[in-house]
Amino acid sequence: MSAAENFLSRRQLMLASLLSAGLNKAFAQSSGNVSRIIVPFAAGGAREMPARAIQQELSQETGQNWIIESKPGAGGAIGTSFVSKAAPDGKTLLMAASSHFVTSAMGARPFYDPVKEFAPVANIGNQSYVLMVNAGVPAKTAAEFIQYAKSKPGVLNYNSAGVGSSTHLAMAYFAKTADLDIVHVPYKGTAEAVTDVSGGRGNAVIVPTAGVGVYLQDTRLRIIGITSKKRSALLPNVPTLAESGLSCFQFESWFGLLAPAATPIAIQEKLNAAINKIILNKDVKERLLALGMESPQLNLEAFNKVFLADRDLMTRIVKETGITRDS
Repeated sequence: MSAAENFLSRRQLMLASLLSAGLNKAFAQSSGNVSRIIVPFAAGGAREMPARAIQQELSQETGQNWIIESKPGAGGAIGTSFVSKAAPDGKTLLMAASSHFVTSAMGARPFYDPVKEFAPVANIGNQSYVLMVNAGVPAKTAAEFIQYAKSKPGVLNYNSAGVGSSTHLAMAYFAKTADLDIVHVPYKGTAEAVTDVSGGRGNAVIVPTAGVGVYLQDTRLRIIGITSKKRSALLPNVPTLAESGLSCFQFESWFGLLAPAATPIAIQEKLNAAINKIILNKDVKERLLALGMESPQLNLEAFNKVFLADRDLMTRIVKETGITRDS
C-alpha cells in the first residue's frame, strides 16, 4: 500500500470513527428525549385511541418524543403495574380509564394500589357507551327491549369484551337497574362480542362510542340507547337510557393519563397544562369527537376528584351487580 493510499485509509477510518461517534451521541440524546404512554391492553384497542389522538401535539408541546407502547396481560394489570414502578420523572405515563379500579373492586390483588401508587395527571376526554341489539330482537327502543327481556327471564343473553371489562360492567349495571334476568356471555374482546350479536349468536351488547361508526351501516344491528347523561353529538338521534325510563341511569368513562405517585407536583402541573392546551386544538377536538369523546378541561385538583369519585362508583357498581372474576 502506497503512502497516499495509507493516508486515505487512515483518514477514512478516522472519518468513519467520528461519524459513528456522532451517530451514537445523537442516538443517546434521542433516546434520552423519549417518553412513553403505556397502554395496558393489546394494540389497536379503545384504550389506545385517545393516546393516538394527542400524541403528535403532546410531543410538540413538551419537546419530548412521546411514543405509545402496549403492555397487555392480566386484564391490564401488567402494564399498569409497570407504570406504578417506573421512575417518577413524568416520562412514563399510563393511559387509564374508569375500569382502572375494577380489578381491585372485584377482590383481586393486582400487584399495585390503584389509588395510592398513581397521580391523576390529566383527563383527555369522557366517553359514553351505546346499547345495541340484534335486528331480530323485537325492540326498537331501550324501553321495548326492557319489556321484551322481562317477558323472557333467563332466556336472553348479552355479550361483553370479558369479565370485568367496561362493556360487562355497563351491561350488568343496566340489567340490574332495569331488573332484568339476562345471561352474560364473555368474549376476549369487543369486536368478537359485537360480531356474534350481529350474527344472531347474541341478543345484546353495550360498547364504547369509540369506533361505533363501523356498525352504523350493519343492518343486522340496531342501536337503541346511549348511556350518557345527555345525548351525544356523535349520535344525536339516539336517546339516552335515562330518557327510556331509567331516570337515574348513567354510565360513562373518563380516559386520562396517570403518573407514578411520587412524580413531583411541578411535573404533574406541566403535563396537565400541556394536555389542557392540546385538547382545545381544533384538529385534536375533531379526533376526539370522532371517538365520541367530549373533553372538559380539568386541573389536577378537579381530575383527582373525578378519579376518586369514579373509584367509589365502580366499587359500588361491582358490589351491586355482584360481578366477580368468575361472573
